[in-house]
Amino acid sequence: MRIKLLEPLGVDRKVIDELSSKFIEAGHEFTYYNEKTTDIEELKKRSEDADVLMIANNPLPNEAIKSAENLKMLSVAFIGIDHVGQEECKKKDVIISNAAGYCDQTVAELVIGLAINVLRNMKEGDAATRNGKTIAGLIGNEISGKTVGIVGTGRIGRRTAALFKAFNCDLLGYDAFESEEAKEMDIKYVSIENLLKESDIVSLHLPLTSETRGFMNAEKLSLMKETAILINAARGPVVDNKALADALNENKIAGAGLDVFDMEPPIPEDYPLLHAKNAVLTPHVAYASEESIYRRAKITFDNVYAWLEGTPKNTMKY
Repeated sequence: MRIKLLEPLGVDRKVIDELSSKFIEAGHEFTYYNEKTTDIEELKKRSEDADVLMIANNPLPNEAIKSAENLKMLSVAFIGIDHVGQEECKKKDVIISNAAGYCDQTVAELVIGLAINVLRNMKEGDAATRNGKTIAGLIGNEISGKTVGIVGTGRIGRRTAALFKAFNCDLLGYDAFESEEAKEMDIKYVSIENLLKESDIVSLHLPLTSETRGFMNAEKLSLMKETAILINAARGPVVDNKALADALNENKIAGAGLDVFDMEPPIPEDYPLLHAKNAVLTPHVAYASEESIYRRAKITFDNVYAWLEGTPKNTMKY
């Protein structure tokens, strides 16, 4: 089998060598490209003779997949697969596995961090301290005792809920598919309308699909309390971000913590959320810690090992 890793995974080369050693020992051919590319011709060239491809979050469009005539398996070092050319994968009956679980804790911790930053005015507090100012106007709010709405109760949503529960929060949940694990954690499922009306903190954990694109629109934002905050560390386009900027600037909600946007950073200077009030922004770092990046690489390689042994895991429906 020709197995190719098309881009860096954020770990040292010695980790790649260690993880790929099983392939080589078993007689497979392994190729590692240590520079990312978005050039379609280069992607086609890299992919064309592969039986197995491994990627992270760099787009792999249909045209590149079409050139990989022998492609049988794709291991994605990411949770979502919306950056993959799924049309060609379907035509070729390619098995796609993702890196499920690698960043559950890491994302959940950043969600808590964003919530604390927004509720306790930490960004403004830092600026005040550096500019010789005082506590004036910086009295914030606790997380403890708040009602938290978890929109999307998959693995990351449930892990986030567990951390909020440790802060003595009441938990509401909304998902197209209710989770028994979530119910055992005392997450109470309600309609999305009731969740938005009752929650002090709304945390989004939805995948990006045709159904969820623009899910949090102006109408839904209008249901939130004026004192509530919105946290999005899932996918940027699940929110109508222009409507969110308007809601913040018009004081319709109290604040937002955002790690994802309509595009990958760098963010254009005229992007509305850059100029919105009471917004704490991070450049899509929720998934990225030293611990999670290593886990991601290991899971990505393990997915290929499992497939080679005839027991594929972390397979995605698409």
